[in-house]
Order: sequence, then structure tokens, then C-alpha cells
Amino acid sequence: MTTAMGSATQPAANEPGRYLVLFADDAVDEGARTMTSVAGIKTVRGGDFAVQTHEEIDTDIDGVLWEDLGVAVVSAATDQIDALSGVTGSRGPITIVEPERTVYALALAAPDPPTTPALDEPYTWGLRAVHADTSTATGAGVRVGVLDTGFDVDHPDFADRTIVTKSFVDGEDITDVHGHGTHVVGTACGPRQPSQPPGYGVASGAEIYVGKVLDNSGAGTDGSILAGIAWALQNGCAVVSMSLGAPVRPGQPHSVTFERAARRALDKGCLIIAAAGNDSKRGDGMIAPVSHPANCPSIMAVGAIDAELTVADFSSGTVDRTGAVDVVAPGVDVLSSWPMPQRVNTISGTSMATPHVSGVAALSAEKYNSTGWALWARLTQSAMRLPLPSTDVGAGLVQAPE
Repeated sequence: MTTAMGSATQPAANEPGRYLVLFADDAVDEGARTMTSVAGIKTVRGGDFAVQTHEEIDTDIDGVLWEDLGVAVVSAATDQIDALSGVTGSRGPITIVEPERTVYALALAAPDPPTTPALDEPYTWGLRAVHADTSTATGAGVRVGVLDTGFDVDHPDFADRTIVTKSFVDGEDITDVHGHGTHVVGTACGPRQPSQPPGYGVASGAEIYVGKVLDNSGAGTDGSILAGIAWALQNGCAVVSMSLGAPVRPGQPHSVTFERAARRALDKGCLIIAAAGNDSKRGDGMIAPVSHPANCPSIMAVGAIDAELTVADFSSGTVDRTGAVDVVAPGVDVLSSWPMPQRVNTISGTSMATPHVSGVAALSAEKYNSTGWALWARLTQSAMRLPLPSTDVGAGLVQAPE
């Protein structure tokens, strides 16, 4: 489960490719009409999720339009995109067209042989670090969306939980062959008192919504992520957890489409939390910039710390104006659920830090009835300040409410 380089590539002349089309505020209908009249690109609305994956789109339809996000994901030839680009801008119904990127699960390789839990501790070090072990909140009544590689729905630690699932990966169901998604779901919303200790779940009472947006190899696309966000938003999720991303170059701007979609989600009461990336080699003096899409200002970017509360060697940081670490959480040697028969596993990455923050967000949403921008403010204001540069740790280590 190592990170791989992701990119937004332009197809060769007139070959079909996949693109993100961002519509101006309150201009979805006009933008869709313009897209058809100018470039012959036809879309179907995905609001009712009758269309789930790209392979289910009718041959006369070129893509899916997610109305709540004001974004369409389309297949088009380069001459169609050239025509569409001629009418984009700040004054028209179409703001920008971006090539689709490939994204990846952001975790480091699992140890071999697998690590077994330390039975002398009732809770993982991560739960203790964010004080979830002593919080009276459980996340009850709060819906948390986890967009990842799927989930082991037969995992015994979740036998008494209602879990809503949806796959956005062509040809694959929700089954988590990879393991990453089950691990992330466990940290965010797993049990605090499983039958076999230690407890590893932050928001043990939250309602779980799992969208499979990464395939069995741990790779996915911008389009599947946006579909998952739209689905979570439609289902009333207050928190969306995304332990995924793609590396970016220093100075490379964030995606305008993802930024606008995240801001629209926040305005609707949904906080998107994403992994900052694992591309640094701090021991060698190299700090990588925050990955896509966590580098968007309206997506909460999460860095990783270890049990000594120092920044993980791999954790990406704030190196320029295009992306910033907002908070940090435990991301080194994190134990959580794993597909059966293994049951649990210990791995590292900003992928492991992200669900700690998502779980704490669910606890705070329950405790204070906060959503959207107010929830973002509460998480950053209540974070434990660390004696480390804010470029590495942002506001600090997230803390669960008492």
C-alpha cells in the first residue's frame, strides 16, 4: 500500500479522455445546456443515483452531473474540450474544465508478519492521544461517510452496526479486497470495546456510510471521489473522510473544481477531511507539499504524528501557498480493523491520521450540534497546540470533547 504518482493527463489529439466540468454558482441548468450546445456533451443527473458508475451510463450520454456539487464528470474528445474551453470563465455558466486525476490510498506497507495488539492496553495509543477513550460522546446520530477501498461487511466487530454501502468502482462491489478501507472505517467509527481489546474506534456510535471509490488495488479517479461526495451529501453525512490523494509538485495549484465542490459541501453542513500525503522524507531534509485534493483550502488536510507527538517522517507539510496542513492526528503504528480472517492490523500513513480526525469531528458534531464551517472552527480551536512549526502540524493535535 505505497503511494504512487498521480497526474492529470491530457489525451492525444482528439482521443477521448475524462474531465471535470465546474459550473458557476446557481448555473447548473444553464451550464449543462451550454455544454451540449457548444460541445455536444450530454450528461445525466446523478442525484437519484440511478447511475452509479461510468459503465452504467447509456452510450448516448457522455457523463454524470452532480447537481449538489455543481460538477459534471464527462468523457469527451479533445476537440470537444477545446470548444468548451472557449466559453469558460468567470462570467459564464461554466467556470473551468480540468482533466481527471488518478488518486491512491495513502498508507505505508503493513508489517510482515502482521502486528498483534498489545493486550495490556484497553485502548490504542491513537484513541488515548485524542482523548476519545474518555469522551462521553460516541457520535450517536451523526452520519460519517468514508470514501475508500470498501469494507468487510462481515467483520465481527461491526456485527451490531448498521452500515450503508455503495460502490462507485466499475465492476467491483463494496468488498474490501485491499484492506485499507476496513482499517480506516475502524479507526473513525469502530468499537471502543471490541470483544478482543484494545478498543480502536473513535466515534463508536456514529452511523457509517461507506463509498467504495478506490479499486481493489487502491487506485481511483477524481470522478469516483466526486460521486462519493455527492452520495454522502445526499445521505446527510456531516463528515466525509478521505484517506486518499495524489502527489503534487511544489507550486502546483489546487483543483478549482474540488475546492468549489468542497466549499459547496461545507455550506450544506458537510465537512470533508482528507489525508495530507505520505511523500516527505524528513530524515533526508525533504518535505513534500500537501497532496490533491487535501491541498484545497476548503478541505481539512490532516498530517500524521507518532506516539512521541513528533511529525511522522513521511507526513507532507505546508511548503508553499497551494496547500496547508490544518491539523494532525496519530498516524504511525495505528491498529484498527482488517478484513477477516486477520481481523486487525497495524499500519501507518496520513491515511491512518485522517479517520482519527473524522471520528473526533463526529464526536464534536454530536456534542455541540455543529456542522460545516462551525465544526471546522471547533476542531481547530480545540486542538492541542504542539511545540512544532504550524507548517507541519497546523492548529495541532485534534481533541475529542469531554
